Amino acid sequence: MRANHVTRRLAAGEPSIGTWLALPSPEAAEFVSRIGFDWLVVDTEHNPIDIRTLSLMFGAITTGGSAPMVRIPWNHPENFKRVLDAGAWGIVVPMVNSREEAERAAEATFFPPKGNRSIGGGMTGTRFDTSGGDYLEHADDEICLILQIEHIDAVERCDEILSVPGVAGCFIGPNDLAASMGVGLGVPLECDDPRMIEAIAHVCKTSKEVGVAPGIHTSGAAGIKQRIEEGFQFLAMASETKYLVGGLASDLGLTGWSPSERTTIASQDSGSAVRY
Repeated sequence: MRANHVTRRLAAGEPSIGTWLALPSPEAAEFVSRIGFDWLVVDTEHNPIDIRTLSLMFGAITTGGSAPMVRIPWNHPENFKRVLDAGAWGIVVPMVNSREEAERAAEATFFPPKGNRSIGGGMTGTRFDTSGGDYLEHADDEICLILQIEHIDAVERCDEILSVPGVAGCFIGPNDLAASMGVGLGVPLECDDPRMIEAIAHVCKTSKEVGVAPGIHTSGAAGIKQRIEEGFQFLAMASETKYLVGGLASDLGLTGWSPSERTTIASQDSGSAVRY
């Protein structure tokens, strides 16, 4: 069975860098997997990605050497079962605000006696390049469970939440955290509000004290460097759509044409074969 390099890097105290995938596209996932990220998280919480497409994306991601992970829509056993049976190497669980919720996530992630995950699924061994029996024997050692700390209630209880057995790390969602604290909606991921700085530092410090890897979402390379210096390990570099749209928008801007100009050209030249 293939070893999950993400769990090993985090356990060793090393940084592990990945990005979020928002597009329901195995082809896009495969392209990104060949760049060199440790892991890729397919975000099914906020994007229209069905379970079959998700499984195909997992297969595409493994071809490039990244670990296929997923953010599930909510902390419900059915969500864990489906994505794990589709071959996920790791799960990011949104909005975990109590120890009870953390325990529920761990129980759904691992097989008995460690948890209560149901036995089944045809793609589990395939995604780890092994047999079904070998997967059953070793899966609990390889699956990476990451809990999101993205509400002020979770910040205040993070020692209880992150000390649940089986948790490999946490992941701060700066936007939702800022919203829960009244800082604002859609704030920069590297927000300089003193309340955010204090909350983020507290989660990072507590994570290390209880023996799990602290993680956080960043806006890009500068954010990655900043958070590594602060001690974070599980680091997300924006998303593939951010770089897709941002790169195209940047180059389009260099042409000197604005959207209003293109609209004007199209309306004035209605006989042209070119449309904008």
